[in-house]
Amino acid sequence: MLLLTGEYRHVVDDKSRVLISNKLRSQIDADEHGSNFYLVLGANGILCLYPEKYFEHIALAVAPDATAPDEAVAFERISFALTSKVELDGQGRLLLNERLRKRAGLKDQITLIGVRDHIELWNSENWEQYLSDHMAQYQKQMSQARQIVLQKQNDEL
Repeated sequence: MLLLTGEYRHVVDDKSRVLISNKLRSQIDADEHGSNFYLVLGANGILCLYPEKYFEHIALAVAPDATAPDEAVAFERISFALTSKVELDGQGRLLLNERLRKRAGLKDQITLIGVRDHIELWNSENWEQYLSDHMAQYQKQMSQARQIVLQKQNDEL
């Protein structure tokens, strides 16, 4: 199972490279998920980094919608065009494709976050704003989830 967690601040260097924290990389089983990655422009224009074998499963699982063939073609065309297979260098740095970086609006101060099955790359200021905007909702959902777990534990006794 893939369960990526945490937030890590980094600076994009003058060669457009960013360090992928060892704390994040160590959460990925290279035998199971691969040692390389796919860089994908994801939902809301956020750059996402997927472990290679995991992304290949996702890519094969997405079936074109036969009821909307034009939309399926457009989705497939754009999603694969805006995806790059990437390798980290010996120091764990990722070279960011300049066009993808521009499309995602990434500046020099970025925050990498583990989001279950992938790593998201955010402008640090945008990430802080996102946290601020969504913290109350998160706290409510976390409280509800904890109550559900506690109730299940009590029911099992």
